[in-house]
Amino acid sequence: MKQLTIVVKPFRAEAVLRTIAELGVTACAVREAKGYGRQKGYLDRYRGSEYSTAYLPKVEITVWVTDEQAALLCERVPKVARTGRIGDGKIFVIPLAWHEPLEF
Repeated sequence: MKQLTIVVKPFRAEAVLRTIAELGVTACAVREAKGYGRQKGYLDRYRGSEYSTAYLPKVEITVWVTDEQAALLCERVPKVARTGRIGDGKIFVIPLAWHEPLEF
């Protein structure tokens, strides 16, 4: 079992979720996130004033899958999420230990 945390640009999130669903993953967690990296933020305008925004909007998708599904996702998701520019995101793979549910 593995946990994949996929961080992508907001406009690529739907395509990534479709790819995840095509592999038979039935449950995931989706969160809005803010990120900071090589993009170094951007300059924005609000009511005529300019201000710097250091953290850029991202979408964080977390799925729990088998080892085989994790390998397929790590292969397919970058093809769907990549735009060719910096800030395309990351995939974090965490191994999980699985045990039978406890009875109370």
